[in-house]
Amino acid sequence: MGQLTQFAPFLLMFVVIYFFMIRPQQKRAKNEKEFENSLKVGDKIVTKSGFHGKIAELAETTVVIETMSGKLKLERSAISMEMSVALNAKKA
Repeated sequence: MGQLTQFAPFLLMFVVIYFFMIRPQQKRAKNEKEFENSLKVGDKIVTKSGFHGKIAELAETTVVIETMSGKLKLERSAISMEMSVALNAKKA
């Protein structure tokens, strides 16, 4: 019983770290992956670097976006989920 009370603070610390740091990060990564997979041609997006555009072509890991100055080829992971959702919510 004495050893259990000795390790209780460490167990409690691990549980707190899991629920406040690890779990939210995993949930966010899952949401971003679902967002990347749900992209389709014609969607208006904003990249993490601030480029605004419309999706012209999709590949497995890349996307071609149409901007006012031409077409750009980017990785899907370069698209910002938060800013794209906010942009589309503003338009609707």
